Amino acid sequence: MAGSYEDQAARTGAQVLVDALLNNGVTQAFAVPGESYLSVLDALYDHRERLRLVTCRHEAGASNMAEAYAKMTGLPGICFVTRGPGACHASIGVHTARQDSTPMILFIGQVARHMREREAFQEVDYRQMFGPVAKWVTEVDDARRLPELLARAFQTAISGRPGPVVVSLPEDMLDDMVRVEDAPAASRIPIAPDPQSLARVSQALEEAQRPVLIVGGGDWSARAGEHLRQFAEAHQVPILASFRCQDFVDNESSAYVGRLGLGASAQANALVERADLIIALGARLGEATTQGYTLLASPRPRQRLVHVHADIGELGRVYHGMPINATSPEFAEALTTLPPRAGMGRWAYVAQARQAFEAYIRREPSKVPLDMQTVVATIAETLPKDTVYANGAGNYTLWLQRYLTFHAFRTQLAPTSGAMGYGFPAAIGAKLAQPERSVVAFGGDGCALMSIQELATARMLGLKILFVIVNNGSYGTIRMHQERRFPGRVSGTELINPDFVTLARGFGLHGEAIERNDQLPEALSRCHAHEGSALLEIRMFTETAYATPPKA
Repeated sequence: MAGSYEDQAARTGAQVLVDALLNNGVTQAFAVPGESYLSVLDALYDHRERLRLVTCRHEAGASNMAEAYAKMTGLPGICFVTRGPGACHASIGVHTARQDSTPMILFIGQVARHMREREAFQEVDYRQMFGPVAKWVTEVDDARRLPELLARAFQTAISGRPGPVVVSLPEDMLDDMVRVEDAPAASRIPIAPDPQSLARVSQALEEAQRPVLIVGGGDWSARAGEHLRQFAEAHQVPILASFRCQDFVDNESSAYVGRLGLGASAQANALVERADLIIALGARLGEATTQGYTLLASPRPRQRLVHVHADIGELGRVYHGMPINATSPEFAEALTTLPPRAGMGRWAYVAQARQAFEAYIRREPSKVPLDMQTVVATIAETLPKDTVYANGAGNYTLWLQRYLTFHAFRTQLAPTSGAMGYGFPAAIGAKLAQPERSVVAFGGDGCALMSIQELATARMLGLKILFVIVNNGSYGTIRMHQERRFPGRVSGTELINPDFVTLARGFGLHGEAIERNDQLPEALSRCHAHEGSALLEIRMFTETAYATPPKA
């Protein structure tokens, strides 16, 4: 809109909000309805052909779907929940978005303005509640300021290190009639490395004999991954993915040599420990990636460190080295302009690291009737290379990280926050974002039952997703640690589960269960042939129930 405020048509606060969503290119929003934002639901009705509202069965599912949708699209994921309990349930998605550097906006219905600070029904101070985990938290007191504050919300979510923003909406404010001009759409602000820093990186590369490039963080892209691959292969620098960022670079590249994080190989960890130069691009170098901050000493690592990050507040926060404030795609592209040094002689170094990685991911002959390496490999063999794999947390994820090969960006949806219950709703968000791609969701029996009600959402939307439950009748990760520290003293980790096949069919999905490797091909064939979503239960009631991949 243009002109003075008086020229604008009067709109409710809710209508101004929905117009801001549309102006910022929002076409999907995830929600559990609540009376505290009924006016927004009504305003969305008028634009239901342009903006689909996905009704979820739990606020945690809604926020996880929004977070995964944002990962797949690069646009802020939008989630609406009601006050109090709804906001509390949705907080898990905000935490994941923060740790995974995912742009997201959580809108929360709030008590009417005249009721605040009385502990009214379901009232919470969201600035205090979400302050430590969100990039910014605000409450809109005046509907006339909606364009300003919503513009800031979108810009904050996508700028620098992307992350979650929380916007509280008093219900009476949403009904106010105002004449306001809409703000322009937010746009990403690239940060290119300065020439002096790039020259210092080039010099460090020339002097290094055992460089390592660690990639991770938010604000990544397929193009950035290709730039990094070109640079690493030309300059003979091995690439390691930080925790659950394995899809940032094509795993078939000769320069890709594995991952860091939980269950990482001894060879991958050793590459970091023995490196004389580490270029960390986008990665925060957090606890999981650094093995509890042991692979690199703090505050000054023994290895020469170049730390590239979009958030200047992250540089020097834990590790001190050569800080470069730049967004990852711009730095990756800048690296391709550096000419390789003649006679570098690092081919053998990279080739040895690549060979160790290939040996690490090589399948061993199965010694038991049912094993996860066979399950993971067989599922992958039946699906396209660009299939999206989503998972939550648990021992089962270590098999996925080891035996899945990621060829394209955003084929791995795995929360670096380590959140259980993520995989099933994340798969729904991914399928809505890119419906042409195959999507598989993995969950342990403990993990899956935290969000299994979202099977109803997949059914309602008519989506085709393969949901896989690895059932060992326990909280397997905790049981594993329990057996190691307190053998034979099982406490709090045993589970009694429903019949998952019957449950799947009750939701209107196709259901299968297997107990042996040889049952898997036919079961998968029936799952893939089914028109809609299917659930495959992997019954791991054997001596391998609490196993993790062998160490290498």
